[in-house]
Amino acid sequence: MGFALSSMKVTSTAFPELGSIPSRHTGEGEDVSPQLTWAGAPAEAKSFAVICHDPDAPLVKPGTYGFVHWVLYNLPGSTTTLEEGTSAGTNGTTDFEKNGYGGPMPPNGHGVHHYYFWVLALDRDLDLEPGLTMWDFLERAEPHVIAMNRLVGTYER
Repeated sequence: MGFALSSMKVTSTAFPELGSIPSRHTGEGEDVSPQLTWAGAPAEAKSFAVICHDPDAPLVKPGTYGFVHWVLYNLPGSTTTLEEGTSAGTNGTTDFEKNGYGGPMPPNGHGVHHYYFWVLALDRDLDLEPGLTMWDFLERAEPHVIAMNRLVGTYER
């Protein structure tokens, strides 16, 4: 399938589609990951991954765009919900240069940023090591993506 939206639906009890992300889930608050739920994944899904990316952020490194706030993978195929502040799965490295969730924290006065919480369904358990960047993870996962969709939240400082 590659990278194309599917009929899988991603929601959160923390914010609606295109809604404002509560400060609790930001760098100005408790910086805790929001609750996420997904439905409609293919029965063949053996594992899931979650990525949070802000494409509105200024360029971070040559050859990339935006800012990566979360890379989470090795979630079992039976997973349909991540609780707030989850410890499930394996964390990759964010553009904060740390493993684990790092919430929205756009520059002051930079306007509204959009945060894409992507859920990827994979056709196998890749059993990947901790600390992969988003790009390293995607390079390994792309051939195994069978469904994906996202929830977009907003935040402004």
